[in-house]
Amino acid sequence: MDRREVAAVLAYTGRLDPRTIRTGTGEVGDQIAQWQELLGDVPFATEHGWDVREAIRAHVLDSPYPILPVDVARRWRAHRRDRLDRHTDPTPAADPDDPVAWRAELLHGRHAVAAGLAAPSTHRQINRGVPSRHVEDRLREVGSCIPPAVRSELAHYRPTRATREAALDHGKPDALGVRCEWCHAPAGAPCRRRRAGPNGAAKGNAVRATPHPSRIDLAVARADGQSAT
Repeated sequence: MDRREVAAVLAYTGRLDPRTIRTGTGEVGDQIAQWQELLGDVPFATEHGWDVREAIRAHVLDSPYPILPVDVARRWRAHRRDRLDRHTDPTPAADPDDPVAWRAELLHGRHAVAAGLAAPSTHRQINRGVPSRHVEDRLREVGSCIPPAVRSELAHYRPTRATREAALDHGKPDALGVRCEWCHAPAGAPCRRRRAGPNGAAKGNAVRATPHPSRIDLAVARADGQSAT
């Protein structure tokens, strides 16, 4: 900001907080010089999200202390950091075999974002946008976000899940949807192998690839009961 803009900022600040007003000619000049020294690289306003008046108003609302020029400078630096944190460098149009031009274009883009002359490029940012109609139709067609060929390749590494999906595909009830009364595995968890020790206590905790027969019978009985009702 130049001297004229700093004077306008001080006038605006005085309207919001009269404690910052200086009446003497020498005091006013010293105040303008001090603010300009610290706010020389701070813009008055930018096209993308920064207005020094908003920063001053926020300070007056949040803090009981009179605003200082360093408070404005710190808010501007925080604003710049936030913009750069949300920025992803787009691929430069320069020849990648020319590292000087490549780096110059990257720096130019970053400086423009930091100065508020350009909006951050967030093309890699995760958002909550609604999926396109093409994606929804494709998922409805395949029935899953995992293609069948990939699912078959993963079956060897996920035997329990593969068995569960195969049962559902063949119209059988989901045995893992109920609690196993034999090994006490909760619903959704695979069955465990249990062996009785010499003292009668259960031993072993290895995962079974298939549910216990009693668990399957319980799932069938519940499915029949739900269909009957």
